[in-house]
Amino acid sequence: MIHAIIQPDETWILWAFLAGWAAVSIYLEQKYKWASKISGAIIALVGAMILANLNIIPTASPVYDAVWTYVIPLAIPLLLFQSNILKIWNESGRLLFIFLIGAVGTVAGAVAGFFILKDVIPGLDEIAGMMTGSYIGGSVNLAALSARFETPVDIVSATVVADNFMMALYFLILIMIPTISFFRKRFKSPHIDQVEKIGSAGGENLAKNYWKGKEISLQDIGLAVGSAFVLVAVSFKLAELFDKWIPSGEDAEFYQILLNGILGDNYLMLTTITMLAVTIFSRYFEKIKGAQEIGTYLIYIFFVVIGVPASLPILIQNAPLLFVLVFIMVVINMMVSFVFGKLFKFNLEEIILASNANIGGPTTAAAMAISKGWTKLVGPILIVGTLGYIIGNYAGAALAYWFGNGF
Repeated sequence: MIHAIIQPDETWILWAFLAGWAAVSIYLEQKYKWASKISGAIIALVGAMILANLNIIPTASPVYDAVWTYVIPLAIPLLLFQSNILKIWNESGRLLFIFLIGAVGTVAGAVAGFFILKDVIPGLDEIAGMMTGSYIGGSVNLAALSARFETPVDIVSATVVADNFMMALYFLILIMIPTISFFRKRFKSPHIDQVEKIGSAGGENLAKNYWKGKEISLQDIGLAVGSAFVLVAVSFKLAELFDKWIPSGEDAEFYQILLNGILGDNYLMLTTITMLAVTIFSRYFEKIKGAQEIGTYLIYIFFVVIGVPASLPILIQNAPLLFVLVFIMVVINMMVSFVFGKLFKFNLEEIILASNANIGGPTTAAAMAISKGWTKLVGPILIVGTLGYIIGNYAGAALAYWFGNGF
């Protein structure tokens, strides 16, 4: 066994690396256009993977376990603080409808991909479930579902690499679509027309443009982090109690096993409790600034961690087939979104942003809207996209259960 230069028990050094490299990845993404194109997530993952394969950092450590145990659960509620269901419906009904149509396309793509590749990709039931969650919500769903399924980290790493390369390619396509006459002739594009009249604002870095500075007080930080801790504690305790109360063994009925899987799951309970809390106490959560920034930073730490134990031979072996899976899912999502978008007479901008929010999450969709000058759609797509964080976990868990037990 080859030992790394940094030992697994050197806690502070490893935490410094995780937190520091996540920060560097964010900086590079917002500073340079090339980094923005490949995404900070890829930079975080690949950098950690290289250092691990060079035996500079260890491939396993209690520090990494702490990220899975504490960091990911805290990130989930922070990213859901703006997920007021009533507000989503009242302000963004049209975008919500096309977004949900795209989510159906994601599910259809996962089913098609599973049937095509189930004999050649081990553990495809869990992988397809994770990617369903990710391509309805975002990376937070992939993190939550991979933790729920306890998927091997090397498989998660390979999946994330395939996912991010596919997202980068698809975002490039979505950015180009408004310039293609085929789409402009067949879809209404009022926001594009308006921008063309007043002139485009220019091509700023998407990440820097979206994550621009805002006023955040010490009170905001305290309320955001404190509320996240409370929501995680309450949710995990409730899930633990339901897991004990509801039978799930060999003698249990099917409905009991299903109910246990829903109410006894930490991450599904966390999603549900947070959703209810931000809807019932919407005024409180909407006033908290900085929650999305803190939650996103924690997700970047997650990307660093899943890159650490990645084996290059396994990555090279698994990523091509996993790329085929995510390619199938994205293509079907796109086809369903544009076909039904045309059928229901949605604007081209609405279809593009809804599909973007499916595949990349609300932040990438909002950043695209800002960069394109579609300012009236920024708020609504950000609100609608956060709904994906909620339903993505349920859809991904349901499909993984169906794939794993039905075929």
